[in-house]
Amino acid sequence: MSDPRGWHSRGYLPHLEIEGVTQFIGWRTADSLPANVFESWKQELINASEPEKRTELARRIEAYCDEGHGECLLKDPRAGRVVQECLFHDHLTHYTLHGWVVMPNHVHVLLTPFPGVALTRITTRLKASSAKDANRVFGREGRLWQPEYYDRYIRNPEHFDGVKRYIEWNPVKAKLVPDPTKWSWSSACPDALARMEAILSARERTRADSSSPFLCP
Repeated sequence: MSDPRGWHSRGYLPHLEIEGVTQFIGWRTADSLPANVFESWKQELINASEPEKRTELARRIEAYCDEGHGECLLKDPRAGRVVQECLFHDHLTHYTLHGWVVMPNHVHVLLTPFPGVALTRITTRLKASSAKDANRVFGREGRLWQPEYYDRYIRNPEHFDGVKRYIEWNPVKAKLVPDPTKWSWSSACPDALARMEAILSARERTRADSSSPFLCP
């Protein structure tokens, strides 16, 4: 389903594809929400309007994930590092990364896609690369992520600030840490920000070296 404004739908969630629009996106691990639980929610909301249904489903999914269902593979520091560094990889090349958190069974990201880069392309790359790397680290096979993702475009600066706070305080809300700066896989963590800066600096040095006229062919 699509329309001229840039909305399209895959499954039960609509997605907005407009260049330069800052987006709040999220996705979860494949085992974080059993299919029968989700189907029961849809049946309970069968008489609700589509906007009400989408809002309530998103709320229930978030609350359920915060309870820590599933294997919670991302709680392992190795998995958290893999996903976080996949987020860093395309920062300032495909999108501007404003905020993020890697939770035990889901991920939240606040970003602005670069012109000509579709949000669907960004999420597909992030999920594919992080799943491949995580499976390699853990010696596992199979699907890591649910195929769908959630997104909401940012309306104004106040909305931006509220969403960024929501993302960074998610570990506190889920009772994982007492302070957002203590969660290692988040834009609220000084060490994570320093790691992102180190990666960006290394990338710039590599570019500078590759363009040097003194390098041997």
